[in-house]
Amino acid sequence: MNKKRSVWFLTLFSLVAVVTVFYVSDQPSPFDGIALFSDDTIDEVGLVETSSTNEESFVSQSNAFEEMRMEVTEKRSQLRDQLTTKVGSNEFTAEQKDEAYNQIEELVKIDSTEAMLELIIKSLGYDDALVRIEESDVLIDVVSNEQSTKKASEIIYAVKREWPKAYNVEVNFDGQ
Repeated sequence: MNKKRSVWFLTLFSLVAVVTVFYVSDQPSPFDGIALFSDDTIDEVGLVETSSTNEESFVSQSNAFEEMRMEVTEKRSQLRDQLTTKVGSNEFTAEQKDEAYNQIEELVKIDSTEAMLELIIKSLGYDDALVRIEESDVLIDVVSNEQSTKKASEIIYAVKREWPKAYNVEVNFDGQ
């Protein structure tokens, strides 16, 4: 019973941490809706052309990231279902069930950590990021036009600060 409480506590705590990081990093600017419709602002408004290729590229990168996220989520969901079946089965010993339960806890921790790291990386100014944790390896794909060792080092530092188990961090920049 205590393990379930601790799992829920860790899950809720990580969710609160992710939301806190998101709100702290996102400083909203004051919005004056009435000023939008004044005569002065209407005269100042001009049409600006945007490059649709950058938008299409970003959308395609984000879609690729979403597909990869869904694949990882599906694989982990299947593994979680297998482990849950193992925990509920009478065919396994208490040690095997305990090991399966610990693996489920680890999957939950990894899922929440990946989400938190993605938010942290986005808060560094990147449009989108995909984080995958595989044992001690952390694989990161970031949407950015700029590729520099300084930016990669900044991401690696942020990841290692939040996930000390990350011994090997790989950052890949995908340009728009």
